[in-house]
Amino acid sequence: MNNEILIINTGGTFNKVYDEISGELIVSQNNNAINKILQISKISDIKIFGLIYKDSLEINKDDRKQLIKYIKKSNYDKIIIVHGTDTINKTALCLANNLKNKKIVMTGAMKPFSVNPIEATSNLMSAVGFLKICQKNNIYICMHGLIKKHTKIIKNRELRIFECR
Repeated sequence: MNNEILIINTGGTFNKVYDEISGELIVSQNNNAINKILQISKISDIKIFGLIYKDSLEINKDDRKQLIKYIKKSNYDKIIIVHGTDTINKTALCLANNLKNKKIVMTGAMKPFSVNPIEATSNLMSAVGFLKICQKNNIYICMHGLIKKHTKIIKNRELRIFECR
């Protein structure tokens, strides 16, 4: 197994940018936000792979199968998945049911990096730091200063934060 970290970018609000033509926030089809965070943080030993590039409300069963297939083929032991926050728990459960031999941290942001970079940067860097010392294979969620097994953290839609169960 490769003990370095792989980041898989699936899109989500984390990656949204303003489209001047439509006037809407759209999921960018690139890894620019992640690259910028890693560059500013002086981290160069992480591989990034863009896979789905969707809002998480649009991620479906086939997308999750594609994600699982890619992870199973990967020789990386430690993986961060940048994912939209609306269905992050659903994807985490799917991964947990299909993957047992990886350390996976799912993270995202409720505000786009392009609008306010603080939350996305904080969440991604927390995930990186956690994975560098993580010893136990599992699926974790990292949001708002919390890093827990995926079954122990949920999105509180009323308060617009993630919290422990």
